[in-house]
Amino acid sequence: MGTEADIEKVPSASASARPEETKGTSSVYVDVEAERSFVRKVDFYVLPLLCLMYFFDCMDRSNLANAKTDGLEVDINLQGNDYSLLILLFYIPFGLFDLPWNLLIKRYSARIMLSFSFFAGSTFYFTLFYTRNEMGFRLAILQSFAVLASAFSGLISFGLFQINHPTVKGWQWLFIVEGSMTLIIGVIGFWWLPDRAQSAWFLNERERAAASARLLRDTSAEVETKLELKAAFKTWSDWKFPVWAVITFTYPVAYATAMNFFPIIVARLGYSVIKTNLWTVAPNLVGAVVLLAVAKSSDYFRERSMHIILSLLISLVGMLILAAINVGNNKGVAYFACFLLASGAYIPTCLVHAWHNNNNTDENSRAANTGFFVGLGNIAGVLSAATFRTEYAPRYVPTLVATCACNGVCILATAFLGFWMRAENRRRDKAQGRRIVAGQVETRMLGEGEGSPEWRYFL
Repeated sequence: MGTEADIEKVPSASASARPEETKGTSSVYVDVEAERSFVRKVDFYVLPLLCLMYFFDCMDRSNLANAKTDGLEVDINLQGNDYSLLILLFYIPFGLFDLPWNLLIKRYSARIMLSFSFFAGSTFYFTLFYTRNEMGFRLAILQSFAVLASAFSGLISFGLFQINHPTVKGWQWLFIVEGSMTLIIGVIGFWWLPDRAQSAWFLNERERAAASARLLRDTSAEVETKLELKAAFKTWSDWKFPVWAVITFTYPVAYATAMNFFPIIVARLGYSVIKTNLWTVAPNLVGAVVLLAVAKSSDYFRERSMHIILSLLISLVGMLILAAINVGNNKGVAYFACFLLASGAYIPTCLVHAWHNNNNTDENSRAANTGFFVGLGNIAGVLSAATFRTEYAPRYVPTLVATCACNGVCILATAFLGFWMRAENRRRDKAQGRRIVAGQVETRMLGEGEGSPEWRYFL
């Protein structure tokens, strides 16, 4: 068994140094200096570009709500629930393509596929660079740019809606400008992003070796594997897979409500188009800060389930307040509820997908599962869109009640899975007469996954 106690950390090594097994043991030499350099370079060369790509992607596909406040419905003659139908039709193909797209990332190249389809691919892509206790915060940084996109979309909308053009309306300028930025950053990503750590153009040989060593310690049983469909779908018959499916289908409903209908919710406060778009900024900025803080705590304590439950409870309280009060008579309370919604709704996106990837040491399986679960979450946006109906205006109580119900189901499913994992870890400790926590045993020693005797769940 290789534990942290077995790992000899050395500050530096020769340029050709690679992880080695000492005769009779499974300990490895860790090139601390090269690993630190590797993480710094990935954080500098890869993470910022992915964040910018996601920023423009989210700003581009969440601007429909902003456009609605500037007369989109009137100008293109939308009637009744046509707006909700537009959102619904977007989410269906958006969700269905995540799984095949992720398998194509595994088969071909991340730099190609990430230029067209994003969050599911980037989540799996992160597992090719970062260890398990680094995933949550990096995904949160990525997700915070989606939240910032919602905030800045309001600011950009504020400016573009004031353009007085004889033929091109403000909401049309919004689509033109934000769509162009998305296209440009996608082209840049195609030429900039490496396929994986072992072939990254900005790394030297020593750093590439360090990349493989750290992933084998705390992420994967093997690295640089080829696409194998049997391995990709091997966990789909496990009893926990439907539980993960319930979690990943229910948490995104609040996220979709916040992202796609936030300006409409704020518009219930009774302000002008300009003020409505400006007032969406502050809750989203606070939401981004809370997201980063909670994800950092989750990585630090190597704990996911309770952090996810906390975030779901925060957004649940916000939605219950919005459903219960008369917004017109309680504007201050309603606006505070918007802060709660934004503070809780965005967090599960990072931590749920970090959690199931943290408990999967097979690259092929991670690609398929992440694609399916993220796709399932995107399809869940249909539920949010379908319940945001004109007849429910201005309070949208059925919409908020349905979203609250999804949060409640997700809390129960997350609590069940988290407690079961804790109980199973204790059972294995008792049976083996020793306490092991996830992270002590190198993932390269866990080739059988959950069937390995030394396997412990990342909680």
